[in-house]
Amino acid sequence: MTTARRRFETDVGRDFDDGPSVRVLSDPPPAPAPPDPVAAPSTGSGAPPASVLVPLLVGAAVAVALGAYGRMHQPTGIAVNVAGFSSPQAVKVWLGTGAAFFAVVQLLSALAMWGRLGGFSPSWAGGLHRWSGRVAFLLTVPVAVHCLYALGFADYDLRTLLHSLLGCLFFGVFTMKMLALPKRGLAGWVLPVVGGLVFTVLMGIWVTSSLWYFTTFGVGT
Repeated sequence: MTTARRRFETDVGRDFDDGPSVRVLSDPPPAPAPPDPVAAPSTGSGAPPASVLVPLLVGAAVAVALGAYGRMHQPTGIAVNVAGFSSPQAVKVWLGTGAAFFAVVQLLSALAMWGRLGGFSPSWAGGLHRWSGRVAFLLTVPVAVHCLYALGFADYDLRTLLHSLLGCLFFGVFTMKMLALPKRGLAGWVLPVVGGLVFTVLMGIWVTSSLWYFTTFGVGT
């Protein structure tokens, strides 16, 4: 009896000394949050291809149409003239120079809007950007009329060929920019690239026309 009791107490003591066996369960991983149905879609990948393709095709059609008209139209020799200038050619190169000047203003105002001028970003940069672009385009209209109606698509040499091609390309790229400008969800690079192309083409027109004129015949009216 005593031996059995001692064995019982020994077994019970061992159990208490070892402590209860406890199995610890880790918490289950949280379930992924459901997608937010009202969250705005990411525009990192840009707009669908059709959003850029349509302005591109329309701009290409404008450039080709202007080139075809300039090639088929019989040049008249005169279209635009302004009192005080020595010739229609002088009118053309000075209007082109004015357009190039306002294009530079538009470029600088755009850089100011994007904070790329060392922190110089005045509140009036946006208005200056829009109006300088409008003035630059308006100055190019009589130049285009004179080139297409009075001179046609010229290819006498490399300079005149480049000038004719750039002139048609300018209005095509400008059309593309105006059609793409109001579209939502465009990739961030689209408008800067198109705007830079418009500026570059216009500077090419100025170099092959106004700058050539000034270096050949002198700066005069």
